[in-house]
Amino acid sequence: MRVTETLSPKTARRIALSAQGFGRTSPAAPGRKHVRDLVGRLGVVQIDSVNVVTRTHYLPAFSRLGDYPREALEAEAWGTRRGLFEYWGHEASLLPMDLQPLLRWRMARAEAGEMWTGLARFGRERRDYIDGVLTEIERRGPVTGADFNDAPRGAPGWWSWSDGKRALEWLFWAGMITTKTRRGFERVYDLTERALPSRIVDLPTPAEADAQRELVRIAAQALGVATQADLRDYFRLPLAEAKARVAELVEAGELTPATVKGWRHPAYLAAAARTPRKVAGAALLSPFDNLIWTRDRTERLFGTRVRLEIYTPAHKRTHGYYVLPFLEDEAITARVDLKSDRQTGVLRVQAAWREPDATAETAERLAAALKRMAGWLGLEGVEVVGKGDLADALAKAFSVRGSEG
Repeated sequence: MRVTETLSPKTARRIALSAQGFGRTSPAAPGRKHVRDLVGRLGVVQIDSVNVVTRTHYLPAFSRLGDYPREALEAEAWGTRRGLFEYWGHEASLLPMDLQPLLRWRMARAEAGEMWTGLARFGRERRDYIDGVLTEIERRGPVTGADFNDAPRGAPGWWSWSDGKRALEWLFWAGMITTKTRRGFERVYDLTERALPSRIVDLPTPAEADAQRELVRIAAQALGVATQADLRDYFRLPLAEAKARVAELVEAGELTPATVKGWRHPAYLAAAARTPRKVAGAALLSPFDNLIWTRDRTERLFGTRVRLEIYTPAHKRTHGYYVLPFLEDEAITARVDLKSDRQTGVLRVQAAWREPDATAETAERLAAALKRMAGWLGLEGVEVVGKGDLADALAKAFSVRGSEG
């Protein structure tokens, strides 16, 4: 008979925080190795173009390592001797280079038409054109979307991309080309076999089931304790395949079935999951951070309803445009709507809100975290200008900190 663990919500939360790299002492001088090791622990870091504070892929390392140089991530992601590559992992993502073979099944399915509907249709209707673009890259070398801007465009809206841009995206999905580097935030594409190290390109392609099983295993280690839906979502695996892979790992003894009090669905405990006695520290979380990107899981872990409001009309937003939850030890105690005002050199707090688990120290600890973030971003200070039931206390905390020098 298979043993099932029973966990309290507090224990599950500590396991999850530890698995995600929280509660550890920040290195004195974090650099490339720390960034590489962190992404290896997480398995995947989401990329997003919104640059209101800083682009989201920079933030998970700051939340866990502290004031690391952003150039360290850039070198790992887009440098000449990099350890990361880009592909569709969770969403658009940075992933450890060694994971590339584990996603070739997804690339093969994309080539067969399993991708965004409009892009799949474009692939069916314009395959000759796509093959021509691939031939041009093979002949010319690295290219950007701008190299194909003269190609015809589609209807207004998201599909107003030129045919050239759509061809590049199709080839990227299919794994035939990949990001060699970025200029600013623009991808520079090349053939995958030229852009990635030969040691990766030459690795054998695992069977779909083996690759998916390894991705579930990585997700389990990164989550600590998780439902089947959590494990599936981490790398956006197909439903039936994720269910089968989880069952196989349970059978192999690599996942332990668990019951978490208050969770509606069964959970699974990773083989090497740690249960710390406590998790201490303070961190501002990107709205796309691995810890909170699954909204249902965030609510289960923290009792807090976190929603992304970037795409919500301004008059309907509850907390603001680019809102970062504040992790205080083991609870989300506040959230702040932030904007880097690079012209005036300040990190602007446009709104600050308490959460039910806020403490008497929340405003002071949040002020310290914001000051640290401003320094990391190269800004001279923090300005609290907005609304919210924590704004006055936060402004007062900065006033006290300023008066104390």
